[in-house]
Amino acid sequence: MTNRDSSLRPAAQPAIELSAVSDLLQVPADAQSLLAHGVTVDSRSVQPGDLYFALPGAKTHGAQFATQAVAHGAVAIVTDAGGQRILDTHTVPVLVADNPRELLGTVAARMYRTAETPLDTFAVTGTNGKTTTTFFLRALLASLHRRAGLIGTIEMHDGVAPVPSLLTTPEASQVHSLLARMNENEASAMVMEVSSHALEFGRVNGLVFSVAGFTNLTQDHLDLHGSMDEYFAVKARLFTPAHSRSAVITVDDPWGVKMAEHAQESGLETLTLATLPGIDADFQVQNIVPHGLGNTFELAQPSTGDRIRATVHLPGHFNVANAALALAMVRAQGVSADELQRAVDTSDPFRSAVPGRMEIIAEHPAAVVDFAHNPDAMRQALESITSRTTGKTILVFGATGERDTTKREIMGQVAATYADVVIVTDDDPHGEDPAAIRRDVLDGVNAHPRVAKGLVDVIESAPRQDAIFRAAALANAEDAILVAGRGHETIQDVGGVDIELDDRVQMRAALQKVGFSELIDPAIES
Repeated sequence: MTNRDSSLRPAAQPAIELSAVSDLLQVPADAQSLLAHGVTVDSRSVQPGDLYFALPGAKTHGAQFATQAVAHGAVAIVTDAGGQRILDTHTVPVLVADNPRELLGTVAARMYRTAETPLDTFAVTGTNGKTTTTFFLRALLASLHRRAGLIGTIEMHDGVAPVPSLLTTPEASQVHSLLARMNENEASAMVMEVSSHALEFGRVNGLVFSVAGFTNLTQDHLDLHGSMDEYFAVKARLFTPAHSRSAVITVDDPWGVKMAEHAQESGLETLTLATLPGIDADFQVQNIVPHGLGNTFELAQPSTGDRIRATVHLPGHFNVANAALALAMVRAQGVSADELQRAVDTSDPFRSAVPGRMEIIAEHPAAVVDFAHNPDAMRQALESITSRTTGKTILVFGATGERDTTKREIMGQVAATYADVVIVTDDDPHGEDPAAIRRDVLDGVNAHPRVAKGLVDVIESAPRQDAIFRAAALANAEDAILVAGRGHETIQDVGGVDIELDDRVQMRAALQKVGFSELIDPAIES
C-alpha cells in the first residue's frame, strides 16, 4: 500500500529522542533514549519510526486506530486522557498530554528542524482572496527568480513539483515535513494559505511566518465560529508574535482596521494597504484602468514616493486587491520597488489564471467559473461581471449543505440584486435535502423587489449540470454567465455519494453544445 503522505516527507530521515518529545509535552515517558523519525496523526500514514499522535476527532478518536499505527511501525503514541482510556496495552511508550493537538506543531517543528529554516515564509488569511493571493505571490517570487513552495487548498508544491495530497488543509505535522522538503529542494520561500480552520485546529502551530497578509473578513464559517467577533478572533491569532514577525493588512473596511490595530498592539511590524480611495494607508492602490477583462493599477507607497505599476488579467476589483497585497507583502520583506517593477514588467506575474477563481471559460458570451460561496464573494464576482457586459447577466449557484444556513437567503438577495437571470441549483448538499436548501436560497431571491417588478427571471434547476446547460442555452454572445460556488472542485457530495462534477468542464461542454465555439484554452488544472 502506498503511504498516504509519503510525498509530503523530506528525503533525509529526521531523528528526535523521546526524551525531547517528553520535555516539549511536559509529561513523563518511558524509553527516553528511543529515537523517533517522523510524526503523523493518521494511522494510515505511519512510517516505521513515527510518533503517532492519537487525537480526538469529530466522530472518532485516533486512539481507536493505535493498533494499526503500531503495526505500521509507530514507535510511540501521544494522546490525551480520552485516548488513554481507549488504548489497549501496547508494546510502545504512550505519552499522555492535556491537549496534544496544540503541541503537535511544536513537536513537528523540532522533529523537522523547521525553526532553523532559511526560507522567507508568507501567510495569507481572510475570508475571500486567499487562494488567488497565494498564487500571485508564488508567481511574483518566480518573477524575482526565487524558488517558492506553496501550501494551499487547491495545490501544494515543494519548490520543484506539485505534491499530490488527499487533504485540502494539511495537519501541522505535514506542514512542517513539507517545509523540510522545500528546504531540501533549495527553495528560498514558502507561501501558505491559512484558513480559520487551520488556526482553530492548530495546523500552523510551531511556525512563525516572515510576513502575514490579511485580505478581508465577511460572513462565512459561522457554523464553526458562531459569530463574526469569534471568527475575527480566530483570524487574529495569525497576527501575533507566536505566528508572525510582520504583517500587511488590507484596511478597506472596519474589520481590516481592527485587525491592523490588533497586529500593532501585538507588537508586529505592521503595514496597511488600501485599495479604495480616501483611506490613509502605508500602501495605496491608485489609477485603476480597465484592461481587457482585467485592470492595470499602481501601488503607491506615500512615505517613500515609490510606485509600482502592474496589470492583473483576472476580472474584478478584488483581484486588483489580491495582486496589490502580493506586491505589498514582498515589498515588506525587503524587495525594492525598482526590483519589483522590473519583475512585473518582465514576467507579467498576474496574468495566470487561478483554478476556479474567476476562471474565464469564454469571452463571447463572457463565461466565468468562480469559487464564490458566501455573500460578499458573490457580490464582488457579480459586480465585476455586470460592469463588463452589455447584455444580461446569468447566474448559476446554490448553497452548501450542513454549513452556515444564515447566509443562504442573503446569497439569494445578492443574486437578485445583480443578476438578470438567477438559476438556483445544488452546490454540495452533503447530508441535507437538496430541495430544502434550494428553497432557503429561493426565499432570499424571491423576496427581492427586482423580482416582484419582473426584472429578474428566477429558475430552479437540478442537477447542477442541467442548470449550467440552461444558462448556456439562454445566453447570447453579448451576455455574461457566472457559475458560482464550487470553483476548482471536481467532486460533488450528494447524500454522502461522491459525484464527478467540474463546473469548468460542464460550462465548456454546454457552450459547445449550444453552438459557441470560441472558448478560452483551459487554465491550470488543480
